[in-house]
Amino acid sequence: MRIFLTIFILQGFLFPSLALTCENSITGKDTAEYFDENYIRYKDFIYKSNIHTVLLYKEGWELSPPIIDLANPVKLIFSFDDLDADSKSYSYTFIHCDANWQPSDIVTSDYIDGFAENRITDYAYSFNTTFKYTHYSLSFPNDDVKLKISGNYIVKVFDNFDQNNIVLTKRFYVVDHKVAVEATVKQATLLDHRKTSQEVDFKIERKFYAISDPFGELKVALLQNFRWDNAVTTLKPLFVKDEEFSYDYDEDNVFDAGGEFRYFDIKSLRYFSEKVEKISYVNSNYQVKLLDDERRTFKTYLYNKDLNGKYLVKVTEGQNSDIEADYCYVYFTLPYDAPIVDGNIYVFGALSDWDFLKQNQMRYNMERKQYELTLLLKQGYYNYQYVFLKDGCSRGNVSLVEGNHYETENDYIIFVYHRYLSSRYDKLIGYQIVNSVIKNK
Repeated sequence: MRIFLTIFILQGFLFPSLALTCENSITGKDTAEYFDENYIRYKDFIYKSNIHTVLLYKEGWELSPPIIDLANPVKLIFSFDDLDADSKSYSYTFIHCDANWQPSDIVTSDYIDGFAENRITDYAYSFNTTFKYTHYSLSFPNDDVKLKISGNYIVKVFDNFDQNNIVLTKRFYVVDHKVAVEATVKQATLLDHRKTSQEVDFKIERKFYAISDPFGELKVALLQNFRWDNAVTTLKPLFVKDEEFSYDYDEDNVFDAGGEFRYFDIKSLRYFSEKVEKISYVNSNYQVKLLDDERRTFKTYLYNKDLNGKYLVKVTEGQNSDIEADYCYVYFTLPYDAPIVDGNIYVFGALSDWDFLKQNQMRYNMERKQYELTLLLKQGYYNYQYVFLKDGCSRGNVSLVEGNHYETENDYIIFVYHRYLSSRYDKLIGYQIVNSVIKNK
């Protein structure tokens, strides 16, 4: 991505304009989805302002991706908090989606074994917290519902038995292992990208599974740290040899490496952790001021053991973090000489559902010459980055603030989908997670 710098002068201030090439833009149907909050999104999204901290992970592993095996599924744990702190009639259902996250052309009975709609009956009220909330949770598959086929899925929560009254949507994956995926991450091959980017090469081995037309029947999705805004979804096999399909590209599978994620620890509100400047108790709530961050664009690479953008809910002074972890206002500051006129900077990561929303968009303070944001977050340990989004684009740019270093430790995940010409849905037939430092994670 080439960066050109233009300067606008307005009322005595310098306003830099970044002429970034917009590789992914918001057009057509996506425009309605991006701006209309009542439009159902087939992605991780919260539709009600009272809902916070939506989590979905494998039972026993809170930092795991929400992927289960069709043949022998480990349960997924799904939970969220309602800050209305009352009891509501929440229900849930599942929607099967194709490889592009659009609803599949199949009926509910084709992919659900059991009841299509089910109540969420497991809830508990917060205990000894300044913010009162109700914690809802469920695990699935369960006695009421099981999933019959592989693929991309959305769990949709709705209120008062009305599926149009959507509360939240959350993505997860069911895989039916038919192929093996081998992947490696290395420094980019092309000279222009070697210092700043990482290349993900992989191959698919089908063994005894029939794939008649790998160019027409296979789809792959290549993700960095579970981000979908910069996902690569258009790759076709570069070489086909017997039972092996190679995706050994030099450019189309290259990602900006970014830098290690920033972090802060608010598991306790009684003492200041490394990145916390101040903890205040104002109007019956806790406020946490983080230390001022700095722009890392031209900084030397520094390794930091991080969670690759994830967060962990945890409270030090308590036994049950689900209901004893408090909520607090966390204040982020990023000193910046002048505001950028053709885009915005976002606090980005799992804490923002890897999305660019009004809630995580920073505002520029002219007097203090800094970007600022306050987020309401549950106690725990958090990773985040500052990501720039140019107006009209859907793909974020991490290099503007965080810089790019090929040494950065990142997770990459490859999903492999298959659809026969006569089929009406995409099967998820394999996946692999590979780390740029730790191989075959």
